[in-house]
Amino acid sequence: MSKTSTIVQTRVRHGKLYRVHSDGREVLVPRRRGTWRSSDSRSDAELVAAARSDPDNPPLDEYARGRMKRVPQVKVMRRALGLTQDRFAARFHIPLGTLRDWEQGKSLPDRAARAYLRVIAHSPETVVDALWPAVGQSGHSASDHKPIRTRKT
Repeated sequence: MSKTSTIVQTRVRHGKLYRVHSDGREVLVPRRRGTWRSSDSRSDAELVAAARSDPDNPPLDEYARGRMKRVPQVKVMRRALGLTQDRFAARFHIPLGTLRDWEQGKSLPDRAARAYLRVIAHSPETVVDALWPAVGQSGHSASDHKPIRTRKT
């Protein structure tokens, strides 16, 4: 009968990887040649040469960077305002499914939505005042209209 042990955890100590077995033993995981090479040990010229030689992921030039779309990070904005997805969607008249898709990266906001999100990011209270001039007329509960936390700059 062979003796077996179960690996219950891995741990990094002093830059080395160890397997922790169920009996408490720690065994150093051997390094495979060439797989753990740190980029810190390469010169800048070596890193640039390696990046340029990768056909699947070439480095971006100025033209390509200029063509990239700047997409607002909706989840970061929503969390900064201290709102749940439900409250953010209700407060700013954004369908909940659309908001979830944006946050999960399943879809991107179109140009009009990006502009709207920029306005929300810049001045959320103004947007709320424009959308909800008098609480009670909208049919939403008062809890949807609590003041938004804003950062002091």
